[in-house]
Amino acid sequence: MSDERRSRAELPEELRELNAQVAGLPEQIERRFDPGARALVVSVGVLVLIGSVLLPWIGGSPGWQVFAGIASYGPLPRLFTFTLIAFGVLGSMLALVTRRWAIAFVCAIGCGISTVNGIWAIWSRQIGADSGLAPPQVGLVLGAIGVLVLTFTWAGVALRRG
Repeated sequence: MSDERRSRAELPEELRELNAQVAGLPEQIERRFDPGARALVVSVGVLVLIGSVLLPWIGGSPGWQVFAGIASYGPLPRLFTFTLIAFGVLGSMLALVTRRWAIAFVCAIGCGISTVNGIWAIWSRQIGADSGLAPPQVGLVLGAIGVLVLTFTWAGVALRRG
């Protein structure tokens, strides 16, 4: 037997398990991120998004009613609620809990798409305000601003991967 095999055979079981765990650490570290102070920005951003869904979006209807389909104001505001909740709220919480780089990257892209959806939703309500359509209200605008902040925060985390 070679010296390396003999030395491994002589190691106690606990040390062999520890050796296997230590050998896998570099791969685990590469897949994870440390948000640092950005975690607070993301947490506040998620709370802002949750608050925006509770505030009036269009015609006095809160965002959760637009999300649930109770209040129908066209496809763009409803699409924005789906992307806001999926990427801005649920994705951000999942990324902070797991600290996986891939999830942070998906949140950066998804929040960017949601930002565009939010701007389209606001625009679609503003161009029709003169013809009698209900204009956007504070919740819709706050949601678009909140998801924009999350876009840049997640992009900073995703681009910082070393």
